[in-house]
Amino acid sequence: MRKEKRNYRIGVIAGDGIGPEIIAQAVRVLDRTAEKFGFALDYVPMDLGGCSIDRYGIPLTEETVTLAKSCDAVLMGSIGGDPKTSPWYQLEPSRRPEAGLLGIRKALGLFANLRFSNLYEDLKDACPLREDIAAEGIDFVILRELTGGLYFGEKKTEMVNGEERATDVLAYSESEIRRIAVKAFDSAMLRRKKLTLVDKANVLESSRLWRKVVSSMAEDYPEVEVDYMYVDNAAMQLVRRPSQFDVILTENMFGDILSDEASMVVGSIGMQPSASLAEGSFGLYEPSHGSAPDIAGQDRANPLATILSAACMLRYSLGEEEAAGAIESAVMSVLKQYRTPDLKSEGDGTLAVGTAGMGEKVVQAI
Repeated sequence: MRKEKRNYRIGVIAGDGIGPEIIAQAVRVLDRTAEKFGFALDYVPMDLGGCSIDRYGIPLTEETVTLAKSCDAVLMGSIGGDPKTSPWYQLEPSRRPEAGLLGIRKALGLFANLRFSNLYEDLKDACPLREDIAAEGIDFVILRELTGGLYFGEKKTEMVNGEERATDVLAYSESEIRRIAVKAFDSAMLRRKKLTLVDKANVLESSRLWRKVVSSMAEDYPEVEVDYMYVDNAAMQLVRRPSQFDVILTENMFGDILSDEASMVVGSIGMQPSASLAEGSFGLYEPSHGSAPDIAGQDRANPLATILSAACMLRYSLGEEEAAGAIESAVMSVLKQYRTPDLKSEGDGTLAVGTAGMGEKVVQAI
């Protein structure tokens, strides 16, 4: 029996470069999913990044923030351009495209970033790791704290004893750690019930606080197995035996580095969705890859990371688990026969498709 019809308001930021192309395919998939599972989506377009600079002179406007806050969730393409050629990067840093992304994260309270790494059976040949390692399976999520740590701490450059000295402060409060740890434990409960805290508690006081908070919270989640790993060891283990991980929880800078490493472990960053969550169910969803201006408008971009980000939006913000699963199953089905250029290899027995073609195949498979 079909559920009573639900209505959701979705902010859509097409973005720059390949952003409009991949967003268009994600919207097609969402429309088909909504039709099948009996809910309605009202899309609210808004500008961010380079397209906002071109239109308004700044990467993020108050109008965009206000519109985003009125939505149940926001789906975003890619932000930015080529730093070597784009006039956006002749502007001061606070007016460049990426400043808009940092600004909207802060304005919307997006403190938890989730990066999903899943090696699909039909893409195992794309995995750079040894065949026996890939055969164990790769399926984990990294929860990165997004609004604290070194990136947001006090910064200064000063002259000391006749030379320049630069300082970046790494600071975390108990409440900052606790709120993302809740997201991590809840994610583990939805998955295989294992959580790994990655830190540097042997030398950093902030990491010791992370361990103290997480270990105290573990008592409230007796079903979740919790272990602790230094970040240097975690970086090694991600390529040595990634199958051991389920949910990885870590601070901002460590998460920034490890999530990029994780994207290559599964063979292509074009397959990696991400979510940035606030308190409650609100989130901003986007692919992990960049705007790829060199292939923009050529129908070559892989839209699957954006389509999978839309599935994450259905699951985490809208509670439409069945619909989210249908998209993920459709993607797995399509990959058995079709590949975009970034996934295609000679003699793999699959058919080459472009951005729009891949979107159409996923729509047909739902």
